[in-house]
Amino acid sequence: MKTNQSIKKLTVLSFILFAFLFSSNAVAQQTVNASDIMKDIKMGKTVSYNNVTIKGILDMTFMDEKLPDLPKKRSWWKNGGSNSVEEQIEGSVSFTNCTFEDNVYAYYHDEDTGYTFVANFENDVRFTNCTFKGEALFKYSDFEKDADFSGSKFGDRTTFKYAKFDQNVSFANTVFEEDAIFKYSQFRDGVSFNNAKFQDDLDIKYTKVNGEFDIKNMTVADHIDSKYTKINGKGFSKYLLDSRN
Repeated sequence: MKTNQSIKKLTVLSFILFAFLFSSNAVAQQTVNASDIMKDIKMGKTVSYNNVTIKGILDMTFMDEKLPDLPKKRSWWKNGGSNSVEEQIEGSVSFTNCTFEDNVYAYYHDEDTGYTFVANFENDVRFTNCTFKGEALFKYSDFEKDADFSGSKFGDRTTFKYAKFDQNVSFANTVFEEDAIFKYSQFRDGVSFNNAKFQDDLDIKYTKVNGEFDIKNMTVADHIDSKYTKINGKGFSKYLLDSRN
């Protein structure tokens, strides 16, 4: 009897150990290096991830790769050249229920050289139900197809300043814990901020929207800067008044 009990205990312990190792391996498989994602993006591949944690800075401008080959600052100043260096992202980009541990860059201004690096998206972009723990910078980016950020949480500095959206755009059910900047952004086929939560300031100064402007249940904890904002040709306040009638 003691032998049988010992065998049973050993079997149970073995099962627990196996289950622990399996679960540990499963957790490890859910972590992806940003550098691996960047390689696929650079090659024009379709990028799609679900339920993973991304480690490292996801730099879609590829600044580090481009800097060594660029002329010195004085050269492009003297010759009247542009300080903007753009990267065209050809493949679709999709992240669902993902956590970004570090910064996500589709824009970066290098103070040392004066160059500004920007990523433009030629295909669909999806960051749905994601958590951005670091900065999420999409300043100057062009979105040629659908852009979906719905359900995502932005925990640090976020900017879509000067961004241009050509087709469907959704920020529905998003949470912005810090200032959210959409200054000078353009939405050419409408935008949804349905149920979006801005826990600090919202800057939509000079923003232009053509098409549906869905702000039902949107809340802003602090200040909204809507100076010179145009919603289908109307000022922000005028649009709100007319939409109530």
